[in-house]
Amino acid sequence: MTELGVMAYPDLSPMSEIKKYLRLASKYGFTRVTSSMLSVEGTNQEIITYFTELNQAAHELGMKVSLDVNTNFLKRFNQSYDNLSLFHEIKCDILRLDGSYGAEDDYIMTQNPYGIQIEMNATSSNVEKEIAYFHEKKVRANQLCLCHNAYPQRYTGLKWADFLEKNHRLKQYGYKIAAIVSSQAPNTHGIWGAEDGLPTVERLRDLPIDLQMRMILATGDVDDILIGNAYAAEEELKAMVEAVRPPRLIEDSPVFAQIKAYGPLLPKFGPCKRLKVILEKGITPIERENLLDLIPQLDNGNSSEWLWRSRSGRLINKNRPIPPRSYAGEYFPIGSVVIVNDANRHYSGEIQIVKIPILNDGKRNLIAKLAPYEEQMLELINNGDLVEFLEYSEY
Repeated sequence: MTELGVMAYPDLSPMSEIKKYLRLASKYGFTRVTSSMLSVEGTNQEIITYFTELNQAAHELGMKVSLDVNTNFLKRFNQSYDNLSLFHEIKCDILRLDGSYGAEDDYIMTQNPYGIQIEMNATSSNVEKEIAYFHEKKVRANQLCLCHNAYPQRYTGLKWADFLEKNHRLKQYGYKIAAIVSSQAPNTHGIWGAEDGLPTVERLRDLPIDLQMRMILATGDVDDILIGNAYAAEEELKAMVEAVRPPRLIEDSPVFAQIKAYGPLLPKFGPCKRLKVILEKGITPIERENLLDLIPQLDNGNSSEWLWRSRSGRLINKNRPIPPRSYAGEYFPIGSVVIVNDANRHYSGEIQIVKIPILNDGKRNLIAKLAPYEEQMLELINNGDLVEFLEYSEY
């Protein structure tokens, strides 16, 4: 199950504002808070007092806390890979290692008697060797997790391809992986003077936050999502929760009875991937239902280069008219969402997304267009994935 989290910056924002943010995030089901002990100035006791208060506030809301440290910080507080008593005393749930002691000593840290989960830096160049070592030593999933870095400087985030490849290699070991997305709210803050967002992947920096999240989760190798900069807007929190809610599936669809006969197909479904669309003004109630309410949509694994196609609508369209509707263009452009009309009755009701421009032969009605940037999701929809269409609206 995907966990959602936020980041808190005690060096940049008063505790009262952080607590307010945590209450809002908790209201929408966020269960995790990440903060850095490295950036807070003050005496040792002042730092301990601050994070004790932060941890207590998070726990009262049912949220767990991950604290970022490195070896120098641990030495300053007389802590080490074999002694995490301070973090037990302040009730830290997850300790993120910004710097490592090396595989053998890090392994000892994962075996701490307090049940504090150790979080490794998934972006680190040597993390794969360490994770392979931990796996060989039978470190359990509740003792270890991974989280990528975030990048405040524009143009410095990870390459999308490298991010995908690394996560795919790491995922084989069975530990949870988290990545970081960026709020588009005005006047956010974050580490090192973050003014341009705070994502893991550069390609995602300026995209709507829920699209960043849907793209990352659609890869299938990332489990949890954190918001890097603060404070995300309430509308963004809502959109993220909507993006990870369990699919309504066919029980909530008005066409459940007709689809139920195809029950043997259901176990073959992959994860639910959601696409946002802008509806055409002339869309009919039947066309709208076939697009938004018919769940599942899936391509059965044999779509062409030109079209992603869902045959689900055909199963219930025997007595449902979809008359042809004129469209002025000679071609349907990329990102067009069309429905086969009664001029091709055998396929009537089938939903298609145009991936390469296709000729307008009068057998398809334009019913929607992919919302801005949503075409990037198309490359992440695999054979057999369950797809749900959402009507686009700005935050």
